[in-house]
Amino acid sequence: MSKKFLISVVAIVALYFLISLPSVQKKFLYPFPYRPTIETYSARWHVDKFLAIAVMKVESNFSESAHSQSGAIGLMQIMPETAAWIAYQLGEEPDKVADDINNLCKPEKNIRYGTWYLAELEYEFKGNDVLALAAYNAGRGNVHDWIEKNHWSENFSDVDKIPYAETRDYVKRVLHCRKKYSELYSSQEFISTPIALHELRFASLKNLSL
Repeated sequence: MSKKFLISVVAIVALYFLISLPSVQKKFLYPFPYRPTIETYSARWHVDKFLAIAVMKVESNFSESAHSQSGAIGLMQIMPETAAWIAYQLGEEPDKVADDINNLCKPEKNIRYGTWYLAELEYEFKGNDVLALAAYNAGRGNVHDWIEKNHWSENFSDVDKIPYAETRDYVKRVLHCRKKYSELYSSQEFISTPIALHELRFASLKNLSL
């Protein structure tokens, strides 16, 4: 065994242990930018903050200027028409709606709408993270069609049965990131909410204070 080979092995092992350090993962792999804003709106809408940051990481990798080919904008990749619907649901004034839609790339506005929408989908799909995330990616209409066509129950969890490859990959990535964030940023703060309790948790979602 050559000295060069041994040095390479040692370097690989050292890199592996370095990457596995929580402090390194937090800084380079799973940072938590915009944390105060995410925590504020996650608490307001009663949605898991680790799920919100995971969605943001997968959607835009924290790029405020991210624009998709389909027209989605900003950190949480919100479509302008979805933003308009969210604004209507929140009961905002027309001039406020126009301002928010025109400034969707701004973190505070994007996170405010994105976390509300995520909470709304969680409510709509009775706390089922897989279905809520699939709807965030592929649209709620498609998910309801899949539920009806395939006779999925509200406890559906088999990600591999999602018809769209892009959505399957998206859901898996978000759930993986959520798990990592919950481990790295105080796992004691993350509690998986049983679906049976979810309806109580979100019963007053649309009546929450703005």
